[in-house]
Amino acid sequence: MDFSREEVLRYHMGGKVGMRCARPLATVEDLCLAYTPGVAEAVRAIAADPDSARTYSSRGNLVAVVSDGTAILGLGDLGATASIPVMEGKAVLFKSFGDVDAWPVPLNRCRQGGGDRGPTDPGRVIEIVAALAPMYGGINLEDIAAPACFEIEDRLDAMLDIPVFHDDQWGTAVITLAGVLNYCVLCERDLSELRCVINGAGAAGIRIAEMLKAAGARDVTLCDSRGIVTRRREALSGKKAEHAVDRPVGTVGDALQNAHVFIGVSVADCIKRADVEAMAPYPAIFAMANPVPEIHPDLVAATLHGAPYVMATGRSDFPNQINNVLGFPFLFRGALDAGASTINLAMKTAAARALADLARREVPGQVCSYYPGEDLVFGAGYLIPKPFDRRLFEDVSVAVAEAAIQSGVAAGGADATAIRRRLVQRNLERL
Repeated sequence: MDFSREEVLRYHMGGKVGMRCARPLATVEDLCLAYTPGVAEAVRAIAADPDSARTYSSRGNLVAVVSDGTAILGLGDLGATASIPVMEGKAVLFKSFGDVDAWPVPLNRCRQGGGDRGPTDPGRVIEIVAALAPMYGGINLEDIAAPACFEIEDRLDAMLDIPVFHDDQWGTAVITLAGVLNYCVLCERDLSELRCVINGAGAAGIRIAEMLKAAGARDVTLCDSRGIVTRRREALSGKKAEHAVDRPVGTVGDALQNAHVFIGVSVADCIKRADVEAMAPYPAIFAMANPVPEIHPDLVAATLHGAPYVMATGRSDFPNQINNVLGFPFLFRGALDAGASTINLAMKTAAARALADLARREVPGQVCSYYPGEDLVFGAGYLIPKPFDRRLFEDVSVAVAEAAIQSGVAAGGADATAIRRRLVQRNLERL
């Protein structure tokens, strides 16, 4: 869909989020309950048992959407203030899809005055987020540049007793894994048999590699702007060193020789027809650079001449959009309902498997009505569910909650059956 600049700015005028009161304030009695003297009872209850803040405050369903504006979408480092429309948009998606209340928290990089530019200071971000954490049931990190984002997420996750999740790292990885799992079904190959190539060694690429390996992939080659991330390259460190492979120095084209899966989180038009032709029969091409993919879907179709293949992009105007909105609202919904202290790899993998399972089921007519002209039947053109499929709210959220319980990070007494029952009722109330 094409919109004029004026239409877009008119939509954003006045912002996209605001506050609503969850309890009435219409009488003197309401005022006494909401504030003094009644509020003192809630204060005493929380002071005696800090965990009860989930019950007696908004904390149990409130997520902070935190950014320093160093990596805004595909626009780059434009500062914390410029990140606000994206952070508001994220809050809208949290509420609309996951019924999770969320609030933008843009962080200036400068302590006093001056411009808001320069690299991320991980220590400063960690200090600020840890200080504001008591109000929130979860922290969603957003648009923070690599490599600082890895340190920030890892340290905050270790420090805090609430979920900390960097969507730019893990959101794309969760949805990509779901797509690859269903590609395995279509091509009748096991994940352990696939030769996978990832182009782009930033936040998303690194975490996609980790998720694929955790799910059972054995042959994953990571590439960056210099080509294959190989152990033979000098001065490798950090996350790249962890995923370096023992093969000769070469280009991404060299890596794609006989590969089954290409996953691009890099730059436009970096993959050529010859690269696709060199892949194994029935390849999968996940070209997710935005707004222009690593290779255009029409060029892939022309190259393969009717042979079977799977194509996915980050765009909504082609089939199989790898869209993070399929993940983060339900990951947090499940984590919050389970009282989880983290969103661990088991929970992320459970979300990916639930997404893959849902795509293989018959799509209700109500969902199809949102996407006229599209054939929503499991296959190469329909690999992952659509965002407006309301079954996501229950199926993915419950899968995440179950994984939290089974992996020992849920609150005591968390029960998956009860969580599903509450979600079913909540879904009905949202209709």
